[in-house]
Amino acid sequence: MRNYVCGHRADTPQDFAELALGTPVELWLGVEGETNEERAARLDAARDILTDPEYRGLPDDLVRLAARVVEDHPDLFNVVPLARPARRRPVRRGAAA
Repeated sequence: MRNYVCGHRADTPQDFAELALGTPVELWLGVEGETNEERAARLDAARDILTDPEYRGLPDDLVRLAARVVEDHPDLFNVVPLARPARRRPVRRGAAA
């Protein structure tokens, strides 16, 4: 079975992410072993994209995509609920004024 998103074939999860975002994932996440100059150029390109009206909602789209991934695959992130400590009442000493 082949998967298509907006008329484009998506073979891998990375393809789906790229098609959902409209930009390559590497632009936002970087690549392993990139130099400081490559990183600066990548971030500069990302800033330029965010100024384009077509991509103004991209940060919101990224947050929604990340939330969906965490919700669908919590085991990937080893998410564990934290126990809330019980509230302590302040100890009052002496007579009330």
